[in-house]
Amino acid sequence: MARAKTAQGTAGPDGWALVTGASEGLGREFALIAARAGHPVILSARQEDKLNALAEELRSRHGVRAEVIAADLSVAGEAERLWDRAAQGRRIAVLVNNAGLGINGRFESTECGREDASVAVNVVAATVLMKRAVQAMRAADGGRILNVGSTAGFMPGPEMAVYHATKAYLLSLSEAVAEELRGTGVTVTVLCPGATATRFAGAAGMEDIPLFTLMAPAKARAVAEAGWRAMERGQRIRVTGAINKLFAAGPRFAPRWLVTRIARIVLARPHR
Repeated sequence: MARAKTAQGTAGPDGWALVTGASEGLGREFALIAARAGHPVILSARQEDKLNALAEELRSRHGVRAEVIAADLSVAGEAERLWDRAAQGRRIAVLVNNAGLGINGRFESTECGREDASVAVNVVAATVLMKRAVQAMRAADGGRILNVGSTAGFMPGPEMAVYHATKAYLLSLSEAVAEELRGTGVTVTVLCPGATATRFAGAAGMEDIPLFTLMAPAKARAVAEAGWRAMERGQRIRVTGAINKLFAAGPRFAPRWLVTRIARIVLARPHR
């Protein structure tokens, strides 16, 4: 397949890039990278006004086609609807599964509705979009999938139990499907950053926890660029940051009770 050359390096296969959670943070950065690589881009998130503004920016700055499909992936059936609309008359060459939700708090006291939404977005919608992408990309003999996971996927997370569980699921799913697809021309990469400077922390009630206060969160642009480069190489797992790599490796060398205890320390709010 033809590949476009950019300042970011060698881009993925020609075709459309579908980016979820594209209105801000990592999703916005992925959309900008895709546009710089020459991909026409489909932007999806709940906030249509922000998506429209970003689409206009991509068209004017990078001269690429940019389409907006607003979707709330916590709603049953929305992931299927998004894929059907995105793929109508287009070949999706890159899927960036970036949308994600989480909430900080003890399992006994957090709202079920918010956790239901987290599972719906982080697990159900991500799985549906990935499956549809794999099917389409196999038929087209190539494509790339980038799932945005987290270092949370490597360990249990007291105070964020459901979020960590969803990211463990996504990590396992990504690795398994990547192996199934070995040698097919379709690749799956899971990006596992740690604390990142996006609005996710505020929405999840995490801004005052040690994970975000003891060290400076990574910049969204740097994390997104690292993930995109890993996707281009067909790398299966990309953990960003030296400290995050230590966290990710910890469960292999330390007792799980100790890893879980440490995770609780960095995830708990100070007043608890």
